[in-house]
Amino acid sequence: VQVVESGGGLVHSGDSLSLSCEVSGISISRYAMSWYRQPAGQAREPVASITSAGRNTYYKDVVEGRFTISRDNSKNTAHLQMDSLKPEDTAVYYCVVRGPSDYWGQGTQVTVSS
Repeated sequence: VQVVESGGGLVHSGDSLSLSCEVSGISISRYAMSWYRQPAGQAREPVASITSAGRNTYYKDVVEGRFTISRDNSKNTAHLQMDSLKPEDTAVYYCVVRGPSDYWGQGTQVTVSS
């Protein structure tokens, strides 16, 4: 199973970024998907999750209303749209397939300057 995140970068406060997660080796259609993030020197934390069919979502309170998680099971991908970014959103963002095991990507760096 391979999980590959993309779309990170350096942006200014208030800007938007769209992260993508491409999965191969397993069909994600049966599994929930999650995004986590890890700020430098801090613990990894959950940011958003979406159920297998996309009917239900969960967001960390500090990103609720700014981030949107979505998925396209036909393309075996997931996405995280991040709007109104803040410096405190700076972190490495990870995509996770909540499958028979948890399958993690290598992460993509998001840096938000003030």
